[in-house]
Amino acid sequence: QVQLVESGGGLVQPGGSLRLSCVASGSIFRIYAMGWYRQAPGEQRELVAGITTGGSTNYADSVKGRFTISRDNAKNTVYLQMNSLKPEDTAVYYCCADNTWAGVYSGRPAVWGQGIQVTVSS
Repeated sequence: QVQLVESGGGLVQPGGSLRLSCVASGSIFRIYAMGWYRQAPGEQRELVAGITTGGSTNYADSVKGRFTISRDNAKNTVYLQMNSLKPEDTAVYYCCADNTWAGVYSGRPAVWGQGIQVTVSS
């Protein structure tokens, strides 16, 4: 079973950038589809971006053109580069992993990280 640990969150001004990292351990990273979800207070958890084992990506409409998901299998790490951040991007961001893309996309992946806060405010 893979374990996931996120880092890179924090406070940033509108228009700024952050890069989230998610390091996986305990299993063969390259066989997992990965995703980033977020949950704002009072809102449902939503898929922000996902990446398959083959490197295909998927983004929520609200972040297309601003966020980029990538993976480095040699480092067992998936990244979320977030540019042009807006106050509405404020949320707890969760990394997730599953053996299938369907598991990530459905919101029911096998493994979740602990979550990391991203706050966009002036």
